[in-house]
Amino acid sequence: MMNNTLKAILLTSMLPFAANAAQELTPWYVGGGLGVNNYQPNCDMKTMKSCGKDDPYAWDVFAGYLFNDYFGVELGYRDLGRAEWIDYANKMNDVGAKGLSLGVVGFWPIADRWSLSAEAGAMNYTLSNNKEYGSEYYSDSGIAPYIGAGIGYNITENLKLQAKYRRYENLDDDKWNTLAMESNYWGLELSYRFGTPATVIVAAVVVDSDNDGVTDDMDQCPDTAANHKVDAKGCTIYSETTEQRDMGSIQFANNSAVVETESFERIEKLATYMNKKPESTVLISGHASDVGKADYNMALSDKRAKAVAKILVEKYGISQDRVEAKGFGITQAVIQGNSAAANKANRRIEAHVTGVKREAVIK
Repeated sequence: MMNNTLKAILLTSMLPFAANAAQELTPWYVGGGLGVNNYQPNCDMKTMKSCGKDDPYAWDVFAGYLFNDYFGVELGYRDLGRAEWIDYANKMNDVGAKGLSLGVVGFWPIADRWSLSAEAGAMNYTLSNNKEYGSEYYSDSGIAPYIGAGIGYNITENLKLQAKYRRYENLDDDKWNTLAMESNYWGLELSYRFGTPATVIVAAVVVDSDNDGVTDDMDQCPDTAANHKVDAKGCTIYSETTEQRDMGSIQFANNSAVVETESFERIEKLATYMNKKPESTVLISGHASDVGKADYNMALSDKRAKAVAKILVEKYGISQDRVEAKGFGITQAVIQGNSAAANKANRRIEAHVTGVKREAVIK
């Protein structure tokens, strides 16, 4: 019979396995199982008069080493439980087997977390009979081969639960030649594999679809031109320069600030340009001919500028803050003197547009 000293030796032998638990999944594992066992053919033996009851509860503890993910070896201690019967001498027999086991085990993954297993080995058993309630106790030992199969589920990378079946042969009493048994075992086993599962780091594929030097995950302006310089967001960098444009002049009648109908076409073109350039502003400058007093001509030129500005704002919707109107009187004559030609040319307004020109910075 296996005594407490042998059990202590087996459990102590597992300590190095625990010490080997590293910072990654190791090949070492330990576990235990609980199940039911049925000795056969205890009711068919010639020495049996009648069957009694079985105490079928069996258990085992084990430690294993995996050579790879599919093949390993296990060392364990197993108690197969006991069975009772009355022999032809009307004596009560109470028989059980237990002992060390050593075997190989193979695993086959069948689905995510699921696997099948098969095993084969031998059990160095001690077969004991507490005959007549222990008054005629005797025992024998031997080697019993076994085979087994199971299905397992990995609860975690470390923890596995398995349903097991094992068949033991030749559990015989050769010393007294009174027992010749086999055994069928069904049970559940829980095992723990030491270590921490390795973390698989998958490198992200970095893509820069428009080849601007900014990857797609950061690029807020996809499909920029290949020759454009870009900022950290992948958007084209622009340089801005101020440009001025003279939109031409509008003529007025003598001593009048009324905008003639034929001048509306030119004002409309100015408005169209400014709508296309929303950052642009315009200075409407009014002028007068050198006829009459200078103060009067200054006021008249200011009225002429404001008349055109009003049309831009009210008729064509240009924002007031983008339009400036100012009179210059006779101070900026295009033709000096007060001849008919000079007077006609000087009775005018001029539109000077100032805008920002944006150009992409080229690599």
